[in-house]
Amino acid sequence: MSSFAVRTDLALEDRERIGDAGGEIRGVVLEEEEREKTGVRITRVRIETKNGAKLMGKPMGTYITLEAPALTEQDEAYHREVSEELARQLKSVMPEGKKELAVLVVGLGNRDVTADSLGPNVADHLFVNRHMVMEYGRAVCTKGRMNSVSCIVPGVMAKTGMESAEIVHGVVKETGPDFLIAVDALAARSTRRLNRTIQVSTSGINPGSGVGNHRNALTKESLGVPVIAIGVPTVVDAATIVGDALERMEKDSGLKLIAAREHPRAMSELNNMYVTSKDIDEVIKRLSFTVSEGINIALDMETEA
Repeated sequence: MSSFAVRTDLALEDRERIGDAGGEIRGVVLEEEEREKTGVRITRVRIETKNGAKLMGKPMGTYITLEAPALTEQDEAYHREVSEELARQLKSVMPEGKKELAVLVVGLGNRDVTADSLGPNVADHLFVNRHMVMEYGRAVCTKGRMNSVSCIVPGVMAKTGMESAEIVHGVVKETGPDFLIAVDALAARSTRRLNRTIQVSTSGINPGSGVGNHRNALTKESLGVPVIAIGVPTVVDAATIVGDALERMEKDSGLKLIAAREHPRAMSELNNMYVTSKDIDEVIKRLSFTVSEGINIALDMETEA
C-alpha cells in the first residue's frame, strides 16, 4: 500500500522499504549475521553520508538491530542470552580511550502508560553506583576498576512542564558524564517485530518518537557528549495493520481493492491510533529486565560479555 505514510523508528525497516522498491542507497552499508544457538538475527545499518541519511529519513550513525523471535516468551535462559548479546553490541559502540567511564542512563517515557513505560522500568533495574564511587572511590569494587553509573527518569512534559532534553541537559552539565545511554519505546512497521526487536543506535534519540510526538532531540550535538539510544518497538500504528491486511487480501484473492486506495484520507486518519499487544504489561516487565541486564553487563568492568 502506498497511499499512506509508513511509521517506523527502526532503521532496518526503512532499509527494507527502499530495498523492496528496488532502490540502492549510496552511503548506507548493510551487514547481517545470525547466532545459531539462540536464533538471534543481528543487522547493522551504517548511514555514512548525508545523502543516505536524507533517503533513509534517519540521522547519520550506526543502527544495530537484534531480532529475537522468542523475546516475548517466559524463558529466563533465553532472555539472559539476549541480554549478553545486547551487552556485546552495546560495548562495540561505547566510547573508547578511557579505562573507566562515567555513564548517565536516561529512562525516557511515561510510567503511567504501559506501552511507553520501558525506559522508566529499565531504570528501576539498573546497578547505579555513582554515589558510592563519589563517597568511597573505586575501591568499593573488588578489582579496583569500575564505571561510574548514574540514572535519571525525566518524565514527560505533561507532568513536568519541561522538555526531557532540558532536564537531561542540566544533569549533563552538572554531573559531566562521558556518554549517555537513552532507553525508550519505539514504533515498528511490522507486527512480527513488535516486542521482539531491540535497536541500538549511535545517532541519539527524539523522546516521544514512538508515537510520532517528537520533542527536542538527545544527541551529541545538543548535549555535548555521545548518546547511545536503545529502543524496543512496543506499538504499531493502526494504518500499518490495516494496510498489511489489505495487501494480504489482494494477494490471496487476486482482486485489487480500489476503494481503499482511492480514499487515502480514511487510512491517514488511522495514523493517530496506535496498537499494542494485549499482554503488554507482562511483556514490558520482561523486556525491561532483559534490557537493563544488557546495560549492566556492558558497564560491568569485571564481566566479559
